[in-house]
Amino acid sequence: MHIVEHDTANKRFLIRDNGGIAAVMTYVISSPELYIIDHTLVEDASRGQGLGDKLIKAMVEYARENGIKILPLCPFAKGRFERISEYSDVLHR
Repeated sequence: MHIVEHDTANKRFLIRDNGGIAAVMTYVISSPELYIIDHTLVEDASRGQGLGDKLIKAMVEYARENGIKILPLCPFAKGRFERISEYSDVLHR
């Protein structure tokens, strides 16, 4: 089972596997109410397991809990926000 960690010190959400990082999504805090997703990476050995989607879902949940809007600049995140209408409440327009 993959657990998503929120590393606030380094402004990233990550998933570890066998002691290493299997997937990571980084963000920039533009303001207390706006976070920008700037990069998502899933290691080759971990692809096809939905880890990128788990990272996005964790950030969306965090945003909802904290009244934050998200601006997805990373192509992967942007594509997910365009396809998943349930995320529209936290999408910065």
